[in-house]
Amino acid sequence: MTTGHNSGRSVAIAGGGIAGLAAALCFARSGAQVSVFERAPELREFGAGLQITPNGACVLRHLGLSEAADRAALRAEAVVPTDALTGRAIARFDLTQLRTEPYRFFHRSDLLGLLADACAAAGVDIRTGATVEAATQDGQLTVNGQIQSFDVIVGADGLHSVVRTVLNGADAPFFTGQVAWRTVVAAQDSSPEARIWMAPGQHVVTYPLTGGLLNVVAVQEQSAWVDEGWRRTDSPENLMRVFGRICNELRGVLSAADQVGVWGLFRHPVAEAWHGGRLAIIGDAAHPTLPFLAQGANLALEDAFVVAECLNRCDDIQVGLARFE
Repeated sequence: MTTGHNSGRSVAIAGGGIAGLAAALCFARSGAQVSVFERAPELREFGAGLQITPNGACVLRHLGLSEAADRAALRAEAVVPTDALTGRAIARFDLTQLRTEPYRFFHRSDLLGLLADACAAAGVDIRTGATVEAATQDGQLTVNGQIQSFDVIVGADGLHSVVRTVLNGADAPFFTGQVAWRTVVAAQDSSPEARIWMAPGQHVVTYPLTGGLLNVVAVQEQSAWVDEGWRRTDSPENLMRVFGRICNELRGVLSAADQVGVWGLFRHPVAEAWHGGRLAIIGDAAHPTLPFLAQGANLALEDAFVVAECLNRCDDIQVGLARFE
């Protein structure tokens, strides 16, 4: 990115996750004065692994982070759909033949750390313990009871975004009829492949992470769930009970789990408005995704780059944000 119309602009980013830090870095690299407000006491990401596919990797390359990404992640070689009942591979999609950016397996905390380090080097002001309580379309942001003014405010504050509500009002998600379990176990096989284990009414996705770990997400169809959220836990015994019909190889993977998270999958609507006045929303605040195409983090990276680039090419902020949307 080159310095353009963002030079000297003050930009506030609500949320210090992957979307927020990527946006902060993109704006800082184009000359803006950037502040990130994260309500947690420290930067962190819940969950474990994520897949950064070539579309997301393009953004990392544009930011000069490809070498750092290679040090922090594993390059994927294949995606292998597999019959979970027999263990038989159904197909193998070779990723080594991609003529684009590489496909990588990251631990969420490693990608977050990579972006945070780059933000610090670019002069981004990252404030933790900073709760965004309100925002206005004329650029005012209330953080921990204090009102501040900015040229641009970007809501990267996730599913329950304050900025999204300003632009779109409240919405009600609905349960999709699917529940997911997440765990990380020691990898028995270090092959850099994502395996999609498929069985009637359920499936499991496994792929390796750095440090000899294996990321596991298991999904089961069921009719009811209480609420959404990432912080519920379940017993390894119940995980084994739910997935009791699987082959011995996958059973060995799941039986190695000692800590298991569980959450209901809820569908949030795509926001009708992604910008208004000096406000914009990106990532899950704008278009929440379910995990099945592994695109949440990738779309967040794309959004971050595009919103900063659109504003960098426009002297009129509202025209730039309209182009982004």
